[in-house]
Amino acid sequence: MKSDRWREKFDLPPLFWLIALIAFINAISFTIIIPLIYPYAKQFGLSDLQASLLTTAFALSQFFGTPILGKLSDRLGRKYILVFSLAGTVVANLIASVAGVAWLLYAARVLDGLTGGNTSVASAVISDITTPQQRPKAFGIFAATFRLGFVIGPVLSYLAQQLPTFPGVSSLGMSFLVSAAIAAFASLLTLFFLPETTSQSGEFKLSWDDFAFGKIVKSATRPKLGKLFVLTFLSGITFTIFTFAFQPFFLFVLKQDAKGLAIMFALVGILGFISQVFALEPLSKKFNLIDIVSVSLVLRGITFLLMPTFPTYGAFVIILIVFGLVNSFPMPLIDTVLSLNTNNKEQGEVLGINSSYLSMANAIGPVISGLLVSINYTTPLWITGVLTILVAGFAFKLKPQFKCTKSIVNS
Repeated sequence: MKSDRWREKFDLPPLFWLIALIAFINAISFTIIIPLIYPYAKQFGLSDLQASLLTTAFALSQFFGTPILGKLSDRLGRKYILVFSLAGTVVANLIASVAGVAWLLYAARVLDGLTGGNTSVASAVISDITTPQQRPKAFGIFAATFRLGFVIGPVLSYLAQQLPTFPGVSSLGMSFLVSAAIAAFASLLTLFFLPETTSQSGEFKLSWDDFAFGKIVKSATRPKLGKLFVLTFLSGITFTIFTFAFQPFFLFVLKQDAKGLAIMFALVGILGFISQVFALEPLSKKFNLIDIVSVSLVLRGITFLLMPTFPTYGAFVIILIVFGLVNSFPMPLIDTVLSLNTNNKEQGEVLGINSSYLSMANAIGPVISGLLVSINYTTPLWITGVLTILVAGFAFKLKPQFKCTKSIVNS
């Protein structure tokens, strides 16, 4: 009986597992460099604000590049657009690894963002090869493999910094080289083993609507759902303020190094993966989904406030463990509440708009954080801690307006 349920759970086309493997490798390549963007920027003599703009440059470039690559994949086919996207990561990280001047580092991040449609094109492949009945299961596993990549990437970032360096490449630059090598492997897998999955073709047309600007502006005033979009933006922007701010705090207040920073990212990734896989479903069956979002945001805000209150390495690690366990709840649950309150014909559009709000938060948050860090290394932690608790209150007030008691089905 158990074997039948296990077989049913993983009864997906063989091609799905290949694209999941490619996405997993891509996630590892991406997350290898996340812990070192800030310390690498400081090697170039960049200010905290200038360092934050590296993250913003990537996020904005990806915001513009993803719709174009998506359209091209409809017109030219998924396979070669995915290869192009992965190859862009290879070239961008090779440039970053040997960049001798700051503008080359910015150029590398912009190039990686513009060609960074890997996940969206891989998602289109999954839609091509699965039935509507298989898709919830397929996208659930796809998301889990991507999150697992976020666990392994920071560990490899730490290990890459131990490798012997080449002339013109620092220990941090070695992480970019390893990331490029892994992305190159994913490119080769795609080129030689992934067949084309769509036969659709037609005239390539691109309009401002494809970038979702109009939809984003209008959606904020949408009855009920607009408030969830705002919640996504507020949750995302407070989180990205922290994500940038905790790095200079860790390096300069706690007096740790880039290798330790990679370990902290790995710790958060591991704990987030564990809590999402093992705790999210049981909690969603027992409690109201918005209650879980609210409580997790409160706890997230408290951890932000505790870090500057107890500025020691030991306290930081304990606080970060709590943060890692609760941090993975808000976004999946907000997506679930949106899904439960949207009819089937609108779900793709609604979730896409919600992702756009998160993309905006990812672009704006680091700039705000960079400005605050320029004042003091603890200032952004205090501010984002208070703001996150206020966002939790906003989330709690939404509870009566939405159907959000249905259990998440782990398909």
